[in-house]
Amino acid sequence: MKIRNLIEDVGGASRVTKRRQELFDNAEGTSKYYDPISETAKKLHPGMIRLTVSEIRPAGKTAKTIRFEAPALPYFQAGQFLTLKMKIGNSIVTRPYSISSAPFETRGEHPFVEITVRKPKENGFAADELLEHTKPGDVFEGEVGLGEFHYDSIRDAKHVVALAGGSGITPFVSMAKEIRFGKLDLNLTVLYGSVNADDIILKEELEQCACDRVKIVHVLSGDNPDWTGEKGFLSRELIQKYSDGDTSYFICGPQAMYEYVKQELEALQIPKRRIRFEVFGQSADISQSEDYPSELKDRTFRLKVKQGIHETVIDAKASESIAVALERVAMPVHTRCRSGACGVCRIKVMDGKYYVRPVNDGRRAEDKEFNYVHACSCYPLSDMTVRINIPVLDE
Repeated sequence: MKIRNLIEDVGGASRVTKRRQELFDNAEGTSKYYDPISETAKKLHPGMIRLTVSEIRPAGKTAKTIRFEAPALPYFQAGQFLTLKMKIGNSIVTRPYSISSAPFETRGEHPFVEITVRKPKENGFAADELLEHTKPGDVFEGEVGLGEFHYDSIRDAKHVVALAGGSGITPFVSMAKEIRFGKLDLNLTVLYGSVNADDIILKEELEQCACDRVKIVHVLSGDNPDWTGEKGFLSRELIQKYSDGDTSYFICGPQAMYEYVKQELEALQIPKRRIRFEVFGQSADISQSEDYPSELKDRTFRLKVKQGIHETVIDAKASESIAVALERVAMPVHTRCRSGACGVCRIKVMDGKYYVRPVNDGRRAEDKEFNYVHACSCYPLSDMTVRINIPVLDE
């Protein structure tokens, strides 16, 4: 800042005002406003985009990898997920899937993003659609680069031990690829629990990533007499064996694995700041939650849905979330994580009783006080009245 003298400095404001008015007087009649920060934010977070299926290939005995392409894909971090919006029969559903490709693969002449979907043990509404009916050329709407399950050099240790089970391997494949071929700077040890050797998901992709900074350790719990590698579960002894000094632990897998690994890490007295859990998905059987009134699990209730001045009454099963009830009748409800964490599907409960599984209750204290819930993690226990947002129509 240049300082002249008292008179000139005090009188500077009038000179600025005069110059500003001159610029206004000589300006063109049309606006040329440009906000580079907003434009950059739109490129990084464009919201829903069109994703075209370009390839489908096996990823194991019970899984497939689906590749999507788009003219321009937003940036994401290894470990994040995407959501897909699908029309299945008369229902419109949104489902999250961890990204199994790496961020560096969104760049280049043919940018793409991939998910790997495993066939569920029981009927999977959206998964069955993707595995049995999706083909190259199909177009979906999707949102890429969501979630907080990714490495942060400020928060996390330089060495990460990934504890994975089943399809929970997908975010770690993304991390391993980005370390091996991209720009992610950390040391990764993957402890991957499977039942049998012939049902390891993405085995070839994992082995291709093995290097001095990426170590892959398969752990089999089934009857595998010819297996010479690690056996059993992801126990505290196994975790300790592959830990090295200051280590962060990233966990992704089925609910039973979460509970087991959590106890093992507590036994090792691992600081909570060094433990990262992927968000808990929707329960396959909500009646198995210890505080759920299981005598109501087969009941169906009446759900009155208010949108602006309109009211619609639909059936809602006690065993399914309100989000699922809305999707079944093609009432638009925007969801992302499907785990009660992000709050995108936040709705107001006007009347009625409901259940929210504690591990999926990501509401703020104010929302609990004023009776707001996340539709993806709220289950009706009586007839209910809810108010949901009026959907924004696509242009």
